[in-house]
Amino acid sequence: MLLSSYGSEYVVSNGILFFCSNTELQLEEIDPRVKEMYEGVRDVLSKYRSGKVPKAFKIIPRLKNWEQILYITDPPSWSAAAMYMATRIFASNLKEKMAQRFYNLVLLPRIRDDIAEYKKINFHLFQAMRKALYKPGAFMKGFLLPLCESGNCTLREAIIVGAVIARNSIPMLHSSAAILKIAEMDYNGANSIFLRIFFDKKYALPYRVVDAVVFHFLRFERDRRELPVLWHQALLTFVQRYKGDVSSEQREALLRLLRHKSHPKITPEIRRELQSAKCRDEEATEPEPQLDEHMSTLD
Repeated sequence: MLLSSYGSEYVVSNGILFFCSNTELQLEEIDPRVKEMYEGVRDVLSKYRSGKVPKAFKIIPRLKNWEQILYITDPPSWSAAAMYMATRIFASNLKEKMAQRFYNLVLLPRIRDDIAEYKKINFHLFQAMRKALYKPGAFMKGFLLPLCESGNCTLREAIIVGAVIARNSIPMLHSSAAILKIAEMDYNGANSIFLRIFFDKKYALPYRVVDAVVFHFLRFERDRRELPVLWHQALLTFVQRYKGDVSSEQREALLRLLRHKSHPKITPEIRRELQSAKCRDEEATEPEPQLDEHMSTLD
């Protein structure tokens, strides 16, 4: 069974599916007739290619014990087309927190397994990720951030998921909160890919986010590792897009950073961008009333 990384898990005992959490243990035996019906749905979804899905499956988001019923259908056995349809249904009908659980427990493991096995992404699964962005907050908290926090996100995974982010519109506040979280994580090359993609979307980022990104790069000044090209590319994209949003003090700190971390082709361009930058007015303040709310939901 799939296990959540957030303190919850599904277990099977004597043919009964249980949902366990840190705070409570909920036990509910499924009616044998219901179980039999959804085992039939499971068989349909494992072979599904196109057309209508069973009505019994469409009503799952409205059920109180939707997670128990869902796992009777055995999500890992679904066809890629069925996963797309399921994501479409659940993204439209579940509340934000429930959609987040579906993305984390069902969609994310399937995407990673598919990429690991085939070295590319099935078209239907790619479209499923796009549909998942219908609820951007749930996508960030249930899919993107857990992927980054795993510490083993591959560059191939980052490029594929990054393509979904790059091609679709995402509200600025959701992206800002994600940038903050990624900037605080332990470094991984994949994180540089995601940061660069967010920078290229050219959001008007709050100064709080800009400051966090600057600190993200500055913390590598004393790092003895030889940083990959991806890191330098992310820094270049950041200064190209946001050089006018950094303070003069931050600009000088970034210029000092370049003395310790340099790339023969990329660093000279970064330096030119910083030296030509007209820094933000340090007296100015920027209200961020909604960002704190988004950050608290990511904790």
